[in-house]
Amino acid sequence: LKMKVFQTICRQLISSKGFSVEPAPSVVFSTSSYMCGGKKKVNRYEEEDPKKYSDLVRSVLSFRGHAQTPQPLFEEDALLYGPVRKCKAPKQEEGAGGPRNWGPLFNPEKSRKPNDPTVPLKIPLQRNMIPRVTQVLQQTMNSEQISCLERWKQWMILELGEDGFAEYTSNMFLQGKWFHEALESILSPQGNLRERDENLLKSGYIQRVQHVLRDVSGLWALENAVRRETLKYVGLLHCVADYQGKLCVTDRKTSEKPKPFIRNTFDNLLQVVVYVSAINHKANYSFQVQCGLIVVAYKDRSPAHPHFMDAELCSQY
Repeated sequence: LKMKVFQTICRQLISSKGFSVEPAPSVVFSTSSYMCGGKKKVNRYEEEDPKKYSDLVRSVLSFRGHAQTPQPLFEEDALLYGPVRKCKAPKQEEGAGGPRNWGPLFNPEKSRKPNDPTVPLKIPLQRNMIPRVTQVLQQTMNSEQISCLERWKQWMILELGEDGFAEYTSNMFLQGKWFHEALESILSPQGNLRERDENLLKSGYIQRVQHVLRDVSGLWALENAVRRETLKYVGLLHCVADYQGKLCVTDRKTSEKPKPFIRNTFDNLLQVVVYVSAINHKANYSFQVQCGLIVVAYKDRSPAHPHFMDAELCSQY
């Protein structure tokens, strides 16, 4: 409305006889071919005396409309869109977002102080329809983990090619398998090292894990199968032994990247905890475990990183 009033006044002033102003002659120099012979446009309002139209400007600026308050705005919205309706949030299904089956981690019926071990338990893993712990962890990765894994895979394929990447993953699997077998030979009471294990002892994996092995004693179980009936999973734990005087489920991993902090082990934490839970609720094991240990070994001869998990940390998982 203000703009319409201002435009009307301006048109009236322009149409009046006394308002016409002759443009002043000007000379323009330009290097452009398009500007040769052209005249510079002059704003005729810049040469007018501002005091001459001060009353006009004051009258235009003094025009005020009615101020709008929230109340008329709400009334206008109600007229256009109707009254506001508050919708109730949808009810979540019972049990959604949480585990369906719960199982305690510790078993109060079992003793925390087992007898001195004579021969470590060694229960083979039975092949059946129950999924393994590693399979469950792979199927329950979140979208961020899946995205990171896929980006790493695509990058490795670009670097090595399809065949090279397949060979790389096969070699990593074999190195991890041989590493566990060599440690099994070292920790076993028989201590029978095969030629392959002796060669692996010379590699960086075994040489840089010796400072951790010195704190391991009292071997209770070695490469044992575990099974949790109520939660429907099976697994193969690597070792149950005393580490610095505390009974632990021990998991050993090989890595090309340093993992100095326990948070760098990702799902390995959960894997150890489910093994602890299975042992504590299986009749085959007369003892109870409350702690865990993850040992990360490196091929480049860097010192291995031991990550100890106390009972409180295990309970969080």
